[in-house]
Amino acid sequence: MAILISGGAGYIGSVVAELLHNKARNFVVLDNLSRGNSGSIIKNTPFYIGNIANKDLVEKIIDKHNITQCIHFAAYAYVGESVTNPQIYYENNVTGSLHFINTLLQKNVKQIVFSSSCAVYGIPKSVPVTENQPFAPINPYGWSKLIIEKVLESYASAYNLNYIALRYFNVAGATQSKGEYHSPETHIIPNILATANKEKSILSINGNDHPTHDGTTVRDYVHVYDLATAHINAIDYLQQEKKSNAINLGNGKGHSILELIDACRKVTQKDIPIEFAARQQGDPPILIANNNKAKTVLGWTPQYSCISEIIKSAWQWKIKHPNGYPCIS
Repeated sequence: MAILISGGAGYIGSVVAELLHNKARNFVVLDNLSRGNSGSIIKNTPFYIGNIANKDLVEKIIDKHNITQCIHFAAYAYVGESVTNPQIYYENNVTGSLHFINTLLQKNVKQIVFSSSCAVYGIPKSVPVTENQPFAPINPYGWSKLIIEKVLESYASAYNLNYIALRYFNVAGATQSKGEYHSPETHIIPNILATANKEKSILSINGNDHPTHDGTTVRDYVHVYDLATAHINAIDYLQQEKKSNAINLGNGKGHSILELIDACRKVTQKDIPIEFAARQQGDPPILIANNNKAKTVLGWTPQYSCISEIIKSAWQWKIKHPNGYPCIS
């Protein structure tokens, strides 16, 4: 028996693979490397380069490795890009995922952990955000995640499939060997650290007039190791309980952009010049998770709740890996 990790060469997928490797669990990685890094793949890991919509390839992997469960990451995840180029988000995140899930189902793989997002809530009516908040995505990325959640929900009812949809808040940090390396980089902590490292001359902040304590947006940052641990817990939960669920993953704490910058200055001991730009349209002022359900259902408690610890891990990985991952595909 083995676990198939789609998008396992990406930021979060590679950390999940690392944890499974450390636990001596059998797994296989499938990634088309359009956004992933081949250099993040652990040596001797069964690794296939290809698309999730390639039915023949997915069937081959399932048969050869006796796949019984799947952790599905493979998706485009740039919110801004989803607005300017929604076609690729619906083709990959929705159509591709639908073909992939159909193949899994046809091959009797009926336990799926799905990488979802707090973007399904849009601008929440209240914070901390609970799982029973109404859905109101404000961009194609959020819609693509919600559509697949609804596919899984209806498949669970009709076809005896079990799934856990994990709705991430802001993922950050690094393990000793796996870290965040995107091109382009849109996440705030890597961009702050790039400015500290003089790779960027100045950090642009979208808005200082939000209805928050310092005018900048407040977000919930969860360490990638903690996030990965929740995926392992979810896989085990599906194996034992065979029940479907949707669960928020966040630290349950909020930090503003200015607080992040201050913490980064202390960790790096570097100057970080900033400038303010206009707000991004539809940007929620505050996003903080209520993570009680993750604690209760998955037995999950974040180990890295201090923002300085999260930033320190990201900074240490960046210093050790200034050029990201080597390309070994």
